[in-house]
Amino acid sequence: MAGICRASRVGICYGRNADDLPTPEKAVQLIQMHNIKYVRIYDSNIQVLKAFANTGIELMIGIPNSDLLAFSQFESNANTWLKNSILPYYPATKITYITVGAELTEAPNTTAALVVPAMQNVFTALKKAGLHRRIKVSSTHSLGVLSRSFPPSAGAFNSSHASFLKPMLEFLAENQSPFMIDLYPYYAYRDSSTNVSLDYALFEASSEVIDPNTGLLYTNMFDAQLDAINYALMALNFKTVNIMVTETGWPSKGSPKETAATPDNAQTYNTNLIRHVINNTGTPAKPGGAVDVYVFSLFNENRKPGLESERNWGLFFPDQTSVYNLDFTGKGVVDMTAGGNNTGSNGTWCIASSSASEAELQNALSWACGSGNVDCSAIQPSQPCFEPDNFASHASFAFNSYYQQNGATDIACTFGGVGVRTNKNPSYDNCLYATTGGKKAIVNNTTVGPSKSSSSSPQRSYWWTQHLLVAFPLFFLVLF
Repeated sequence: MAGICRASRVGICYGRNADDLPTPEKAVQLIQMHNIKYVRIYDSNIQVLKAFANTGIELMIGIPNSDLLAFSQFESNANTWLKNSILPYYPATKITYITVGAELTEAPNTTAALVVPAMQNVFTALKKAGLHRRIKVSSTHSLGVLSRSFPPSAGAFNSSHASFLKPMLEFLAENQSPFMIDLYPYYAYRDSSTNVSLDYALFEASSEVIDPNTGLLYTNMFDAQLDAINYALMALNFKTVNIMVTETGWPSKGSPKETAATPDNAQTYNTNLIRHVINNTGTPAKPGGAVDVYVFSLFNENRKPGLESERNWGLFFPDQTSVYNLDFTGKGVVDMTAGGNNTGSNGTWCIASSSASEAELQNALSWACGSGNVDCSAIQPSQPCFEPDNFASHASFAFNSYYQQNGATDIACTFGGVGVRTNKNPSYDNCLYATTGGKKAIVNNTTVGPSKSSSSSPQRSYWWTQHLLVAFPLFFLVLF
């Protein structure tokens, strides 16, 4: 019932496996500008934790697999870590989840055996500090945790992982912690495109896949993968354990054979995913249920090994410009035009909301004139748009410049909820507001960016075989 009564949440994964990323402070400012309230990081880096202080953003932090031995052997190690790495920054930094280890089925068997003792020691340390109800402890998994996933109703955990899965699930149920899974329809399509349609992977299917055991109809692979986990949990009588999707996304660039890794496909997948999730659509097996989802990832990460796609999952380039536009509210209309060839603003401008506070406007203005790459010289003293000298006026000019440069889309006027569109030209006296196609409007290409890419979370590791587990044979497709 808890999953049904509350709304689903969409967050972002902030991986830092790169050498060209902005400072954590700038990254947090970018996250705030897009009104993102939930963030996953992969360690407990002090500089990052400090950057999130007093933002109200809920943070999921990670304990890497490399630390599991120390955390599992001695409870004192967990106590020391909590004392030095968490308590000095909490509750100013709003930590809500701790992930102990990541995708253990892809790690050596000896590592998996360490995870539950490590989780128990972290939980005990939190309990001593009185935080065990405020900060939940779990661990993340790849889809390789399943031995079977088609049809979804036949979803089953791999018996070879029973030694750590059973006690882990008991821990999660007892402490009301979620089962965390990383789901990637992209890999299922990439590695079995003859059995999986691209539209089905992108939430765009005009046909349905039928589960022959239940008669349930699936219109997208994400739901099918999620329900395979649901059924696997139900088969072991862990019906009360909620599922959280701690990573999902689509790459915008890939190696020559990765033809589906494009900005358009990435934008389509993530846009449809967010709309699907925030509407509390649920899945065929659990309709109307809430599920929290974290989109992977904030930035491209240039130090990730593997194929080209591994370094190109970001929504943003390291210079903080958009790889493609994405509306985290799920309500805006996304401009799907490639190459930034937009049709123009159609007589619309973006200005500051009259209900926005000065603090919100100041924060948004700072971002627009900095990371947003807006030319704010016109609002400097003695310049045409300096008067009236207030945040609302200055922010309106900067908001509109960014809006016009980025295609005049709904998303480009979000600014964390303090930007609004208007049909009335806000220009006055010698202060001329830009319009798309005008001399001051420099159209920013939102789909093709710098060739320099960046790399993401160090814990992510994918074996192609795990994703073929969810490839649906096309003979199960039934046309409407």
